[in-house]
Amino acid sequence: MSDLPKSVKILEAGPREGFQIEPGPIATQDKVRFIEALAETGLKEIECVSFVNPKKVPSMADAADVAAMIRRKAGVKYIGLWLNLRGLDRAAAAGMDLKGRLASSTSPTFSLKNSGADLEREIERQREWVRRYQELGVEGLRLSVMTAFGCNMEGDIETRRVVEVIERSFAAIREEGAEPTGVSLADTVGWASPAAVERVVGAVRERWPDLSIKLHLHDTRGTGLANAYAGLRLGVYEFDSSCGGLGGCPFAGHKGAAGNICTEDLVFMCEEMGIDTGIDLDALIECARMVEDIVGHPVPGKVMRGGTLAATRARAA
Repeated sequence: MSDLPKSVKILEAGPREGFQIEPGPIATQDKVRFIEALAETGLKEIECVSFVNPKKVPSMADAADVAAMIRRKAGVKYIGLWLNLRGLDRAAAAGMDLKGRLASSTSPTFSLKNSGADLEREIERQREWVRRYQELGVEGLRLSVMTAFGCNMEGDIETRRVVEVIERSFAAIREEGAEPTGVSLADTVGWASPAAVERVVGAVRERWPDLSIKLHLHDTRGTGLANAYAGLRLGVYEFDSSCGGLGGCPFAGHKGAAGNICTEDLVFMCEEMGIDTGIDLDALIECARMVEDIVGHPVPGKVMRGGTLAATRARAA
């Protein structure tokens, strides 16, 4: 257990990845209310909206309105997602906290369906984004590698393929005069197992020993927290998660698949292991109950129903 981190950093993706995939319309005011409540829990990074084509993602048509309405809390970063330069410029105009995110995928088929680009076009986009980030003064470039553990359209992804994709992207970034600072390994459609996390994280760390590694995990097949635990054992201390377990990928393979790993469940596990999260778990559970009311259906979170152990321990004392 010596490699366990003393603390973790969690990016809350529920308002963006969760609401984006919901079939019914979510009122702008409810989105803002949820984001503001999350900011009171101790979370320091909240991914709020996507600046994408509203014709393709109608649920994010009000992204600029959401950004304008949020009463922002000092010390919290309010982040947006974008898939092209137009989206990036919209996020900048809306006053979002900009992160130097670059995207790639190990699966050409997934890339074409998700963003309409093959790997060659993804590399070209990365170069364009790096130049625009430099113009905007955005610091820190993190490569997000989707389908890093497997793809429903192409099957198992060889570990060497993950390393090759990262190498190509890093080379392009450096050719633009910038330096990559981290990589996010995304289990986009829920193929990962603890053994796969150990294998892929181990290969990336062997190739780049000092590189910051983040895990973006989904619970599509029920292994989400086990995979997070495997990452923690390897010293990974940065995770994306979603309050209530909202979210998911439209290419996960079947309707009703579970979404991202649940933030309050991850926080509970970490705190029980002595890993500091800086998050008020009771306040986060209230956020999960709030979002369940907002979306109008049960969400997958476990701790929101089972509760923390604080009350049980108090009774037993």
